[in-house]
Amino acid sequence: MSNVQFDEGRLMQVLVAPMVTEKATQAAEKSNAVLFKVLQDATKPEIKAAVELLFNVKVAAVNVLNQKGKAKRFGKTVGRRDHVRKAYVTLAAGQELNFGGEAV
Repeated sequence: MSNVQFDEGRLMQVLVAPMVTEKATQAAEKSNAVLFKVLQDATKPEIKAAVELLFNVKVAAVNVLNQKGKAKRFGKTVGRRDHVRKAYVTLAAGQELNFGGEAV
């Protein structure tokens, strides 16, 4: 991988929120991976750089998926939930993240 420099302000915005779900917890236990909701236009190198910068850990791999928003009814009108881009960030061996006192 090339040593590309990213704008630090952009990296602060790339990670929208950590996702704590049953599936995310299983991924954390099984393969030392953490699940984040990220910006729609975020790239894998950006996500890796953002996690390494913000949490001071070593990232082994990044897998992303785009989840389409579900169509939902709001009374008479049909609306749509927002599309979501998720990133499974696999941490290097021996690394862990802490969310509110809980080690991942």
